[in-house]
Amino acid sequence: MKQILLVEDDLSLIGGLSFAVKKEGYGVEVARTILEADRLWCGGKYDLVILDVSLPDGSGFDLCKKMRMSSNVPIMFLTAADEETDIVMGLDIGGDDYITKPFKLAVFLSRVNALLRRSSNFPRTKPELYSNDIKVELTKGEVYKRDEQLDLTASEYKLLCLFMENPGVVLSPEKILGRLWDCNENYIDNQTLTAYIRRLRIKIEDDPGKPERIVTVRRMGYKWNTVEGSREHVVEVHYEDTGKS
Repeated sequence: MKQILLVEDDLSLIGGLSFAVKKEGYGVEVARTILEADRLWCGGKYDLVILDVSLPDGSGFDLCKKMRMSSNVPIMFLTAADEETDIVMGLDIGGDDYITKPFKLAVFLSRVNALLRRSSNFPRTKPELYSNDIKVELTKGEVYKRDEQLDLTASEYKLLCLFMENPGVVLSPEKILGRLWDCNENYIDNQTLTAYIRRLRIKIEDDPGKPERIVTVRRMGYKWNTVEGSREHVVEVHYEDTGKS
């Protein structure tokens, strides 16, 4: 079953769209905020993302940019932002379609079906995060340090990906906890987070006592620091059938 991530905060629209796409035979998960979308995106694999622009905690444009860092999943904007500049921006940053509200349901479903048909023909990809001699193969959930595979727990893996996707950005403990663990998980406090980071440093740092990759910013939090002499932080997508990168 094809899986759709619907990022929308309008409850009446969520109900109608969810019913319509399920009737077409698709599975759907709903996020009403960027924070909820981040949690679902980290733990799920989707064939299509339907994305509003104006969300309670930020812009769908920013979420689209982040998704494009690690995936070529089709993204459809479904929004009341109908200015030409908004449409151009949405398509330029990686959106595959842009539908403005109000819209006809039959047209919406036709375009959803078209995107999902096209997505079946996309070349298989292996998105990878590279930074500081650390490589994360996102589709496999595998982590390597200088080509040696590391054994990370699920929580350590999510934590590492969060840091590598935000190089040079100071992340407060509250922000890290909010992005990675919700109320359905076991309770995680700052002390437990400190323990997670300590264990992760043991596995990825050359000298865990003097960390160079995950550094502490006093009274603010932690950040992923680019080690001098290592590769720049990039995301590469290798196309298996063409050899392009």
